[in-house]
Amino acid sequence: MMTFACCALGIRFVFFGGSVLKEWGLESTAGALILFRRMGLMYLGLALMFFLGRTAAPSEIRSAVCLVIGGTALLLAGLGVFEFSARRAGAGIFRSVVAEAILGAAFLWVWWAG
Repeated sequence: MMTFACCALGIRFVFFGGSVLKEWGLESTAGALILFRRMGLMYLGLALMFFLGRTAAPSEIRSAVCLVIGGTALLLAGLGVFEFSARRAGAGIFRSVVAEAILGAAFLWVWWAG
């Protein structure tokens, strides 16, 4: 599931970054699209890491990855809410906030479950 979610985010940011910016109520500039493509490749790299490690036994490194990625996703969700409340992003950002909150909670659940 994590592999699929990261693949979907990565592909969306790499190939459809302009539509994401429009959804968030932001202008689609060359600089923003460059950042989105780079961020999309990071998500695709995470997807590959999750796919290759999908059968990993509980370990300290697996716990660390889950804790860090889960915390980061929850911080991204919080940042989205902050940007909306500061009126720098439109209500469309809540689609991303919800996805990030679900991913973050899932990673923290895997970390907690061991």
